[in-house]
Order: sequence, then structure tokens, then C-alpha cells
Amino acid sequence: MKTQNIQQKTSNDVVDLALDTFEKNKQAFIFVNTKRSAEKCAEDIAKKLHSTPACEFIAQRILKVLGSPTKQCKRLADCVKKGSAFHHSGLHNKQREIVEEEFRLGNIRFISSTPTLAAGISMPAFRAIIRDVQRYGKRGMEYIPVLEFLQMAGRAGRPEFDSFGEAIVVAKSDDEKEELEEKYLLGEPEDIYSKLAVEPVLRTYVLSLISAGFVNDFEKLNKFFSETFWAHQFKDVGELIRVMKRMKDLLIEWGFIQETEQKLKATYAGMRVAELYIDPLTAHEFVKGLLRAEEKISHLGILHLICNSLEMRPLLNVTTKDFEELQEKALQHDKEFLSLEPSEFEPEYETWLKALKTASMLNDWCEEISEDELLKKYNVRPGETRAKLNLADWLLYSLHELAKIEQKQNLLSQINRARLRLKYGIKEELIPLLKFRGIGRVKARKLFSKGIKDVADVKKAEFELLKNVVGEKLATKVKSQLGEKVVIQKKGFSSFEVTE
Repeated sequence: MKTQNIQQKTSNDVVDLALDTFEKNKQAFIFVNTKRSAEKCAEDIAKKLHSTPACEFIAQRILKVLGSPTKQCKRLADCVKKGSAFHHSGLHNKQREIVEEEFRLGNIRFISSTPTLAAGISMPAFRAIIRDVQRYGKRGMEYIPVLEFLQMAGRAGRPEFDSFGEAIVVAKSDDEKEELEEKYLLGEPEDIYSKLAVEPVLRTYVLSLISAGFVNDFEKLNKFFSETFWAHQFKDVGELIRVMKRMKDLLIEWGFIQETEQKLKATYAGMRVAELYIDPLTAHEFVKGLLRAEEKISHLGILHLICNSLEMRPLLNVTTKDFEELQEKALQHDKEFLSLEPSEFEPEYETWLKALKTASMLNDWCEEISEDELLKKYNVRPGETRAKLNLADWLLYSLHELAKIEQKQNLLSQINRARLRLKYGIKEELIPLLKFRGIGRVKARKLFSKGIKDVADVKKAEFELLKNVVGEKLATKVKSQLGEKVVIQKKGFSSFEVTE
């Protein structure tokens, strides 16, 4: 059984609660509303704790996740040494996994987190300390939903770890304490609404059902959706049918389905879009961009096309300071864009500029800008960068598949190069060196700086030179991939045998 308390805030409220939890030999989550707050809270708690050998080792694991640790990596490692950690979407996936794993093992005692840990996990947290119940929204600071509060509270005292737990929400005053009791402890959770009400989701499922042959006419399509939770909430059957007809007509207009003698069937393009699981609108915009493309398309133009899709949202925000700079960039690269620039008086203009800023961030990554520099320039943390890179890889693959369908063979290699550059974060000149297993962004740049620029240069290079640049183990692997066997002699001299 869990208990819920509301505590009036003092100057060191969260730290005091954390120390009290520590004295009880228990663990706790601390929920805050921003990434910066999560990091500061973890640091404040860490200052009151002592390091342990186990936590020192965990800190080293965290530092090794990225080839070159960022300031955020070092900040997290310093906290973890003392058994405190922060957790948010800006962390690299591997770092989040390490924090969660070590919390389960009991080595990390406290995790200060944004709502990334609020649902779907079961960990040995005796307390859930909810410091912030407001977050920035469309109308400024707004209270979080009751459902979200209950999810946070529900992380405490999981049955497999404790017989009970404590969820404590921190109030700033007696008046707020009463308000929070009324809203969260006595309040009713909000209603749940079907995601099918969101058009991109609906478009995707309509195409998938037709593509899979699950429905083959409009009547069956309506019957299927009339039995969903969405229809139950929608209630207006006539309007539902009109919505479905609009979805069907759009998919026909975009060339993803055909209607012959009242029978619905997916085209080859439609089946591939359904398999790729992208929004049909995104696929349509990709096709339009490909048809608009000349013989050669720029790297920035490709990146902007994928960033202007719904799948890449949320995009980077455009500040007042960014606005003129992005407009100037749009003028400089005007001929390269595959998504046409809207009028600045149209509502789509701001989204188009956000896509340009996001594409510029990805382009800088491909220009080998460090993650610390990306954080400074764009305010994107390593975890957020990796999330965008994963989405971009999926969308570039989808773009490549659509280019094949549209018989745009001249664009395929350019899209593939963009995908490869994005994956490794490299300039185009390093691509030939990536043919070698074990060679990534950093090692390729080191080789290039020594004049080793392609496979032929690697073949000609002396083993000692390679060893000095990338290390003996990797140099041996690289030479073996060329069919050369490296023999390391006792006195440190090396020779080669060419294998058959």
C-alpha cells in the first residue's frame, strides 16, 4: 500500500528528504519539470553523499559511452560517483540504461528525473518525491494532469520490492498545499482519448488496412473503424463516414491506393509506404521533393526535406536571434530546397524555418562539429542528438525507397551518402575509410590528417604508421581486412604475410 503526503517546501526540502531516505537505507526518484533542474537537483544531493568504489566504476562506464565525453557526461559521472544521478531525454540511451540498471542493483540511490521515468517501469524506489507539479505549456506554467501525477506517485513502493512506499509532493505554501490536496489527492483522473483522432495516425492505419488486404472496400473500412474506441467517443456516425471518405480520397489522390468498381487496393507505392510505417503525407511530400530535384541535390537540401516531416517533430525552436540568420541562410541556399519555402505570412513558415534549423544542426554534425559545440550552439544534448539521428536514418531510408519507386536512380547514391555521413557524423572526404570495420568518426579523421585517405593509401601505409595513428590492435584488424596477416615479433618489430 502506498501513502501520499504533501510537504510544505523549505530551503533544502528535496535534499533533506533524500538524506532521510538514505538513512532509512532506501532509494528514491525525484521528479522535476526540466532537464536543467534534474541535473542541478542530482548535484545538490550528491554534495551531501560520499563516493564508493562501485559508484566510481559506474562513473567510468558513463564517461566511456561517447568517444569524447561531453560536459554533460562529466557532470553525470561526478554525480554518480556519490550515488546520485539525473535522467532525461538529453542523455545517451546507453547512459540511461546504465543509470537504470545500477539503480535496480542499489548502487545508485537517487535519480532526479523529468517525466521520462514516470510510467512503464518498476524499480526499487521507496519514495517518489514530486518537486514540480507545473511545467511550461502553451499558456505559460500549467499544472500537470492528474493522470501524470498518479503515474509519478505510482513509481514508489512497487510490490516486488516493498510492502509500501511514499509519494511526497512538495508545496511552496500552506495555500498551495490545500490546492494540491484538492487537485491531486482528491481529484479525478482525466478522460483517455483515442489516438485515432489524430489524422497522421488515422491515415497510416487506413493505408495499412488496405495494403494488408484486411479491408477491400469503403463499407468494410467504415465497419472496422465504427467498432473502435475512437468511434465510441466520436458518436457522430455521419461525420465519421465523412472523415473516412476524406482519408480515402487523399490516399487515392497521392497514388497510394486505387478504387476500381468500388474495390480498394493499395498500389505498389502504397504497400511500400505502409511497410515503411511513415505517414502517407510524409511519403507524398517526399515524392514531390524527389520530382522537384535536379540531377544533383545538396546535403542540406536532403536533410531539410526529411526535417520538414511530421515524424521529426518536435523541431528545434527558432528564437528571435535565430530568425534573421535562418532567413539569410534560406536565401543563400534557395535553389537547394526540395520543400518549397512558404510565404512568411503563412502559418507553415515558422515550421519550415524550424526544419531549417534542425537540418542545420544535423548538417553541423556531419561537418564533424563536436557534441559539446552542438549543445552550445543549438541547445541539444547528446541524447536528443542521437534521437534525431535515429529518426533521420529511418526517414532517409524511406526517401531512398521512394526514389527507387519513382525511378530516380541518379539520386540514390546521393541519399546513401547523406545517410552514411549522418550515421558517422563525417565529412564526405572520410567515406572511403569507413569501409574498414572498426574505423569510425575519430579514427578516420586521424588517418586522413596523416595523408591516408582511401583504401589504396591504407594498403601502401606501413604498419608502424597505422599503429601509431589508430593503435596496434585496430591496425592489425585493418591490415587483415586487406588480406594481410600481421606477425608481431617479440622485440616489437612487425612484418606482413599476404594471405591467399
